[in-house]
Amino acid sequence: MAASGVKALTFDVFGTVVDWRTSITREGAALGKRRSITGVDWARFADDWRAGYGPSMNRVRKGELPWMNIDALHRLILDGLLEKYKISRLDEAEKDAFNRAWHRLDPWPDSRRGLALLRKKFICATLSNGNVSLLVNMARHGGLTWDTVLSGETFKAYKPDAAVYRGAAEMLGVRTEETMMVAAHKNDLQGARKAGLKTAFVERPLEKGPGGGADIGRESWMDIYAKDFVDLANQLGVKG
Repeated sequence: MAASGVKALTFDVFGTVVDWRTSITREGAALGKRRSITGVDWARFADDWRAGYGPSMNRVRKGELPWMNIDALHRLILDGLLEKYKISRLDEAEKDAFNRAWHRLDPWPDSRRGLALLRKKFICATLSNGNVSLLVNMARHGGLTWDTVLSGETFKAYKPDAAVYRGAAEMLGVRTEETMMVAAHKNDLQGARKAGLKTAFVERPLEKGPGGGADIGRESWMDIYAKDFVDLANQLGVKG
């Protein structure tokens, strides 16, 4: 009953579809090895980089910064972290390449299979604050097959702005109540719910590392609670 009438699924990406923390930690460690950068806890660096994401978007919302896509905001955060961690030996090309590590995030183990199952029955699209080029490159890197790539950049707004969720449904040619937002973040789903979408929570307990404070647990307002994408597909009537 929770999925009655659903025609399209829109997906949060960072943390829901891909494991950003492990991927960024690995990229940082590889950079450190290449450039003989010692004494840096790259997992902490990854956490700090991600922690700057929300505050930087808020600066845009408040008018403190002009509209910027997530690549640009990631670079602002990175420049501050390089100073904080006293990493001074990177040239511009190396900084740019490291910033684009967010284009190369690896999927969670169930993501590819689960998406393939879900696409048998539903339109499946990204709905991330990440910019379109980032999401396209990430899909190609991770072997993720989407019907289309939608982003906050598409609407010049960031989730949880209702315009992002409603705009996605409109672009997919379905009503908001025919659209289900899939995310591992409760605030994202709450924003989608307020905008009129149905909600599916997929738990990613290791998103922020062991004991890192990822969203967990079922809430009464969720339409579906799933342990992974394959479980989500099964609950939505797709077996495989």
